[in-house]
Amino acid sequence: MLLEAERITYEKVRGRVSSRELLRLAIEHEQFAWLHNISELVVQIDEMLAADEPILPEEVQKLIASARTLLTPSELGNAFARKYYAALQHEPGVVLAHAEVAQLLAFK
Repeated sequence: MLLEAERITYEKVRGRVSSRELLRLAIEHEQFAWLHNISELVVQIDEMLAADEPILPEEVQKLIASARTLLTPSELGNAFARKYYAALQHEPGVVLAHAEVAQLLAFK
């Protein structure tokens, strides 16, 4: 959802892009760099699930805490928090996705 929101912003200025071009942009273009934090979190989750060792409760709690911290929007926070805040202000789909994730992470 965040990638699509950033795509819309990008296309407003530079014109439509294909899915292939969007993937390249997501990897290489500075406008999309803030999304790498989400990608890194997903990779951590995937690696944890794919590991041969049992998943320890402490590791799960640490990952949940990282997700909660990352997914805290702020007008005055770091680059990710500011961009995330802006996406929540402009894209209803991001708001709905955030609400689902917040519920799963038990944001209060």
